[in-house]
Amino acid sequence: MSQTDAGWGAGPSARYEDLAARFRPAFAEIRATAVARDGARRLPHSEIAWLKEVGFTTLRLPEAAGGHGASLPELFNLLIELSQGDSNVTNALRAHFGFTEDVLCSTSPEWRARWTGRIAAGETIGSGVSETGEAKVGQFDTILRRRGAERVVDGRKFYTTGSLFADWIHLSAQDEDGAPVVAAVSTRAPGVAIVDDWDGFGQALTASGTAHFTGVVVELDWIKPDPARFPYAMAFFQLVHLATLAGIGRAAAEDVARLVAERRRVYSHGNAARTGDDPQIQAVVGRVRGNAYAAGAIVLKAAEALQRVFEVRRDGADPTGPAALADVEVNQAVTVVTNLVLEATTGLFDALGASAVKEGLGLDRYWRNARTIASHNPRIYRDRIVGAFAVNGTAPPREYRVGSA
Repeated sequence: MSQTDAGWGAGPSARYEDLAARFRPAFAEIRATAVARDGARRLPHSEIAWLKEVGFTTLRLPEAAGGHGASLPELFNLLIELSQGDSNVTNALRAHFGFTEDVLCSTSPEWRARWTGRIAAGETIGSGVSETGEAKVGQFDTILRRRGAERVVDGRKFYTTGSLFADWIHLSAQDEDGAPVVAAVSTRAPGVAIVDDWDGFGQALTASGTAHFTGVVVELDWIKPDPARFPYAMAFFQLVHLATLAGIGRAAAEDVARLVAERRRVYSHGNAARTGDDPQIQAVVGRVRGNAYAAGAIVLKAAEALQRVFEVRRDGADPTGPAALADVEVNQAVTVVTNLVLEATTGLFDALGASAVKEGLGLDRYWRNARTIASHNPRIYRDRIVGAFAVNGTAPPREYRVGSA
């Protein structure tokens, strides 16, 4: 069924349905086992492998380089669809798609060609940026040192989302002089150990735990020549979270509609002999679906802003202004989208009876996952950032970093 026929609106391009058709069988398989996987806490190794097999991880590469040449709005719409299946899988691939943007925007032809080839071959990249140690904001405890002619890294990273499933870890560190270093380190390199010790009540299958680097030799061609990230990086990573939330909303809306249609028990103080005919119940289902629809529409509108920055950067112009405006668009979407989806994933229970809380249905995972995602990069600051822009023309911060004060 097309997205339009499902009532979610047309995709972001004329070719979108043809592009999405390649991946929807994998999305459906992922969704079919999501509840059981969540209950058993089984990590989605197989599910990510399915996506690699059908070329999902090469979406943004040009067709001539072995990819699909997907635009950013096409990518984000597909991430919404994937998140309908399992938001854990989307989050596990977030760093990979961000690294791909870094490759596409790299000023180094050699770096760009090397990593385009690896991504086209199906290799994937996980996250190794955040830390929970005592490093101050803007600094890292993970250090790259010289050892003769070699470069060796030592340190520990947390929130290493996707790295347990990946071939490479996108590592942020600093050298002995405190200068920033960005590298892609093989997950199979001696001295790399990735531990699934993430114990959050939501997004539990993303392997967002700890990665240890102990005397890891970093090959020189693993080190990014320019440590700066792509110009729309902050907006991109936040919008992946919003796309994931929109997909959770769609899944919740479809589940509550199906369960209402199947429900046979009614209340004596209800409004119909069949739950599906009760206008109050229908209104609850409609609100859940409306919230999900609005969340998706907002995500796709913000994705257009990112596409504009990408095109400005690709054409050789200064992307600073368009990147700041893209940050504004995404920031002003954060609270709205999270509120819509949190409301939907709570309100859906009003359309069902007490049996809806049974673990076998897994409906609680929608709220747990949405609440967990909404806690990343705290949304309480986003409205203030947008307000500062609206009142004083203040550009959003170019980086969001965490550390000790």
